[in-house]
Parts: sequence; structure tokens; C-alpha cells
Amino acid sequence: MNLDQFINKYDFENSIVLLEGKRNVDEADVNKLIQLGELLTSRTKHIKFRSGNAEGADFYFSEGVTKINPERLEVITPYSGHRKEKNNAYKTFSLDEINLLQEPEVVYQSKTNKNSGKFIDEFVSGKKNHLTMKAAYIIRDTVKVTGTSTIKPANFALFYDGLKNPKSGGTGHTMSICAMNNVDFVDQRIWMKWLE
Repeated sequence: MNLDQFINKYDFENSIVLLEGKRNVDEADVNKLIQLGELLTSRTKHIKFRSGNAEGADFYFSEGVTKINPERLEVITPYSGHRKEKNNAYKTFSLDEINLLQEPEVVYQSKTNKNSGKFIDEFVSGKKNHLTMKAAYIIRDTVKVTGTSTIKPANFALFYDGLKNPKSGGTGHTMSICAMNNVDFVDQRIWMKWLE
């Protein structure tokens, strides 16, 4: 997929595109992530870009979007106030505002994560400790893709992945949820060519 194909397919009213990835970004790639956010925001009219407001890739992609049009950026956070000082999104959805007991599909898909799945039910039932808070991040990553009864699902995703250990951690979980929900995605091996 090239940039024009991406724009033709996904630049429509109410389109949601995820921009996210690993916390550890190679120094040489930082400006590329910012440039992608700028490029996509300036070349499209309708897409809303979604992030998880994490350090690293999420932050750099978001910086690029907000340089052009902050109203096109939304984030989903694991709790209210998450990295508030670094959140430049026009719209923020927090898990604290979502009744997860009324979102069984989100809970079900979150539980597919082999590392945090066992803590999902505890978090949803209201138990809060350092273990269940890890589950909050996984649920946040699920919601970014699936949406909820009040949040639109994603249509496409662009990732900055760790190519030495691909599809691991929270980024890997998000990719897995994309695959489960037939949400197409690409990583930097594709989108970095769009910057040339």
C-alpha cells in the first residue's frame, strides 16, 4: 500500500486511524514518526487519528498530528489524568468513563492477552492494585481498536514496531486485536516509504 492508496481508501467521514507503537524509538526514527503525523494530517481531510498517549511512538506520532490540526487527534487512556501534561489531544476517552461491565466484547478480547488476561476480570470488577493496573493498559489497547458502545472502532492502524522482537508487548496485543477484528495495519517497513 502506498500513501495515495491509503488516502483513497481511508480518508472518509468518521474514519479512525491508529498511530502508535513501541515506547523505545530509535533516535534516528523520532523525526520520521513526527513527519508521518504531519504528512497524514496535512494530506487528508476527514481522518481522526487515535493514540494511547504512551511515551515513545504514540507521543511522536501525536506531536506531528497536533502541529497541523490538534482537533484531529483523540486518545484513549487507561485512567483519568494519564500523562496529562503530555496529552495534546482534542478529545480524550478514559477507561474510568467506560462501564466495562457493559462492554463484554472488550473484556473478552482483552482476556486473550496471555500476560494480563487473568487480571482483566479483577480490574473490571473494581479491584485496583499494581497487577490489575497492568490489565488497564491492555483493555485500553483493545478499546483503541474495537471501540465501545459510545466510541467508534478503528478502520486502520499504522504501527512503529520493534522489528527485532515484533508483535510483542502492548503493541503486539493491539496488532493481535486488529487482526481479530479485521482491521488492516502496516508497520514502519511500509509507511517510512511514504516519507521519501
